[in-house]
Amino acid sequence: MTSTATDHQTIAITTLDHVMTITINRPDVLNAFNDVFSGEMISALKAASKDPSVRVIVITGAGRAFSSGQDLDELKEKYVPGHVPELGDDLRRRYDPMIKIIRSMDKPVIAAVNGVAAGAGCSLALACDLRIASEHAAFIEVFVNVGLVPDSASTWTLPRLVGLGRAMELCLTGRKVKAEEALRIGLVNEMVSADELESRTAALAAQLASLPGRALALTKRLLNESMERSLNEQLEAEAYAQDTAGKTKDHFEGVTAFLEKRAPNFIGE
Repeated sequence: MTSTATDHQTIAITTLDHVMTITINRPDVLNAFNDVFSGEMISALKAASKDPSVRVIVITGAGRAFSSGQDLDELKEKYVPGHVPELGDDLRRRYDPMIKIIRSMDKPVIAAVNGVAAGAGCSLALACDLRIASEHAAFIEVFVNVGLVPDSASTWTLPRLVGLGRAMELCLTGRKVKAEEALRIGLVNEMVSADELESRTAALAAQLASLPGRALALTKRLLNESMERSLNEQLEAEAYAQDTAGKTKDHFEGVTAFLEKRAPNFIGE
């Protein structure tokens, strides 16, 4: 069953077979972020996180860009002599909540990067659990070019994906990383042709949606928290999570299906 939301100004939402796709829908400005977008995206992510019928979330962009980041047109009237921006407050209100929801929600989040992902748009893609890039995709930590630092968790996600040395280079130089290089350095999980991006993303999302949701959630949590724990702490966290997973209906179904030599029917419980 498909449902389409029509009451949004900056995003479009479709839900099909337990997969919610959130499309950033400002193609005329390369899907740049404005105040309305931030509010709508935060609300959509919260709803997806709480909706038991949604098992996987896909984030992508309309037109030829994933997102160019902050909409600089919003700043024209503000940036006059004497203006003192309060960017930290802006991040806490508009950007950080999006990242926190994606990283903390139990469900897998896939970024289908159809074009340029720059600035906060790059950060949003990096915050997702998996990234599939079109051949036309590019990633740019553009902040240094306007005298700023990477935000929206780029300084947390990027070193974890590509290592500290490469992350340092990309953030200090602000250079563009095209899709081929992004795949080579581990910034994305897959690269496909532009014509294949939608179908390949749908196939991956469907695969994840068919798997035991509690096991996926616990795995995501373990991996996210692993770098802040000692080995002994992680072993204990694994034991606790495994005990939790072992008591789910999906675990019983998985073992039973294996013994009966049939495909399992996981229900997310």
